[in-house]
Amino acid sequence: MKARFISVFALAVALTGACASRQPTAELVEARTAYQRASTGPAVKANPAGLYEAKQALDAAERKQEDKPGSDDAKNLAYIADRKIKLAEANARLLLAQTEEQNGRNTLAQTQANQLNQARGQVEQARTQLDQQRAQMQLTQQQLDTERKAREEADKRAKDALDRLNAFASVKDDPRGMVITLSGSVLFETNKADLMPAARARLSEVAQALKEVEGRKINVLGFTDNVGNDDYNKQLSQKRAESVRSFLVSQGVREDLVTAEGRGKSDPVASNASPEGRANNRRVEIVVEGANKK
Repeated sequence: MKARFISVFALAVALTGACASRQPTAELVEARTAYQRASTGPAVKANPAGLYEAKQALDAAERKQEDKPGSDDAKNLAYIADRKIKLAEANARLLLAQTEEQNGRNTLAQTQANQLNQARGQVEQARTQLDQQRAQMQLTQQQLDTERKAREEADKRAKDALDRLNAFASVKDDPRGMVITLSGSVLFETNKADLMPAARARLSEVAQALKEVEGRKINVLGFTDNVGNDDYNKQLSQKRAESVRSFLVSQGVREDLVTAEGRGKSDPVASNASPEGRANNRRVEIVVEGANKK
C-alpha cells in the first residue's frame, strides 16, 4: 500500500512535539512590567494617546499568548508592545522636556537658563533613545523576514523530497511519527541483506528527505513474513535494517541519530496466507520520531 500524502515536514515548527506551555513568555512578562511602570508615570498625562496605543499592542500580545502560547507570533507581539510602551514613555519625556524648554525661554535668570540647557539635553537624549529603538525594531523585522524566508525554503525542500518519496514508498503519519515504508523486494534479493543497485538510488532520495529533519531520532525497522524459523527471520531482518542504516549514514544522515532493529515476522501489516500479504510484510520501515506531515 502506498499513501498518497504530499506534504511538508514540521521542520521549524514542533521540534519537541510537546504542547506549548501556557506560562507567559519572558517578552510578555517584560511588556507587562513596562506597562505597569508607564501607567503610573508621566505618560499618563503627557502622552495618553501613545500609552493607549501601547495598551492595545499589549492586549494583542496577551490574546496571541492565550491563542498560541509560547509561539513566535506571541513573542514578537509582546516585544513590539514593550517597544511601544517604552516609546510612549520616551515621547512623554520629550513632551515634558519641550515644555521645560518653552518655560526656559520665558525666563531671564541664569538659573532658568541652566534649566533650559538641561531640558535641551533631555530632549537630545530622548531623541537618541528613540532613534535606537527605531533601529532595533527595524533590525528585528529584518531578522523575522530572514527567518521566514529560511523556513519557506526549508519547507519547499522537504515538499520536493516527499514528492519524490511518494513515487516508490508509503509515507504516512502514525503515533510514532512519520513512517516511510519500503518493500523488501525493492531493496534486497531473496534471503539476502545486501542492497540492490536500484535500492541505493531510492534510499538516496530517502536520505535527502531525512536530512531535512535535523535533530530527530530515526529508527530503521526490518520485518519479514512468517516463512522460515523465527531465529532466521530475526537475524535476516536485523541485517537488512543495518544495511539500510549504514547506507543512510553514508549519505550524510547523522549516525548518532539512526538506530537499526530487526523485528522478524512480528507486526505484520497483511495476512501471511497469500503471496501478496507476505510480500507486504517483507518490508523496511524508517520511523522519524516526532515528525509529522502537514
